[in-house]
Amino acid sequence: MDGIIPINKERGMTSHDVVAKVRGILRTKKVGHSGTLDPSVDGVLPICVGRATKVVDYLMGFGKIYKGSITLGFSTTTEDLDGEVVESEKLSEPLTDEQINQALATMTGTLIQIPPMYSAVKVNGRKLYEYARAGETVERPQREINVYDFVQTRPSVFDEEKGQQTIYFEVSCGKGTYVRTLAVDFGRHFGLPAVMSDLTRLASGGFKLEECLTLADLEQARDDERVAEVMYPLDRALDNFSSVTITDAEWTIVKNGGFLNRPQTDEVITLKYNGNIQALYQYDDERELYIPKKMLLVK
Repeated sequence: MDGIIPINKERGMTSHDVVAKVRGILRTKKVGHSGTLDPSVDGVLPICVGRATKVVDYLMGFGKIYKGSITLGFSTTTEDLDGEVVESEKLSEPLTDEQINQALATMTGTLIQIPPMYSAVKVNGRKLYEYARAGETVERPQREINVYDFVQTRPSVFDEEKGQQTIYFEVSCGKGTYVRTLAVDFGRHFGLPAVMSDLTRLASGGFKLEECLTLADLEQARDDERVAEVMYPLDRALDNFSSVTITDAEWTIVKNGGFLNRPQTDEVITLKYNGNIQALYQYDDERELYIPKKMLLVK
């Protein structure tokens, strides 16, 4: 059983919970996910099964789209509503649409981001959230991220009594981006505490929300013996690469991990034989040959 199943993750579940559920439903151990979703976040979580677990990294390269909200007026330890409030400041008046749109526009392109303490980023072999839970502080590594689009999707709401304003957004970004931190940085732009108050992942790994199954849907597909119908081939993860169908002679070389002497077309190509993608090969300029990058052999 090999392929990709895009799951619409429910809130309250970790990504690991989803993997464990899928293992139980399909009665197979070789299952992995392509990009963690926090328990409080729902939406697209591509699950890889069998041979498809080898292409997880390529799924993560597709980028992601989210919709959600930012609330100005308080901040928390976790940068979302799950944490304890650490700062609050009432807004005397709301930001205008012009202010909001201008600020969001400045937060696109290639940016430097510091991941939140409550995250799975590792420092000295320990996850940041382990330091945070122990009350320890540690220097967090900066990382380069890409934000392609960050826009307001509908009018904001101002709660005059609480002195809080909620802004609704959609963001398209590359891998490794913490949307929670984008929310906090948006508030910082105005010198205001802020949190990410809601988030749904609309797209990930080249899959959209409307293509996803719930775990209940997957259970029903299993009971109806339709799992093969709802599972996408691992080829979906490799759509960004050009595909080459190889000959019998080339297959003999490839299945033994050999080099291929063929004209260069792209830096990385997928090799197809018997209707299956068998490997990714990368062009080596020094040897002037294609050499193995990732083996996905189907005998």
